Amino acid sequence: MAKNTICLWYDKEAETAARFYAEIFPDSRVSAVHRAPGDFPSGKAGDVLTVEFTVAGIPCLGLNGGPMFKHNEAFSFQVATDDQEETDRYWNAIVGNGGQESACGWCKDKWGISWQITPRVLTDALAAGGGEAKRAFEAMMTMGKIDVAAIEAARRG
Repeated sequence: MAKNTICLWYDKEAETAARFYAEIFPDSRVSAVHRAPGDFPSGKAGDVLTVEFTVAGIPCLGLNGGPMFKHNEAFSFQVATDDQEETDRYWNAIVGNGGQESACGWCKDKWGISWQITPRVLTDALAAGGGEAKRAFEAMMTMGKIDVAAIEAARRG
């Protein structure tokens, strides 16, 4: 296990979530599945307790802790994309498999984890500052999934 790992709390579906992420994102994999050596508040001996996995190069630990804690937008994975095709692929995979659309490039997967699917053209425009950033920001504020062509047009004015 990595020295610094993000721990994500699930209600019995940590392994399913980890395998889903490994199928969708490059540099992602499931490294280990650990079963509980005894009964615990949300499961029995032999149930999956933790799952070690990597999402887009980020080491994570999925903990099947039960239903008492829910995810919210205070934590999200931000995935930088290079073009509309890559943006669509990730967005559609998350939203199309029980997830939920939100605004400004944000969506949630079916386990409640928030994702920002963010084309580099948007972050580059915002970093440019001035009128370019303002136009790109205003365009972004009208979007769910980010439209790369619309952001590029906004950058040009």
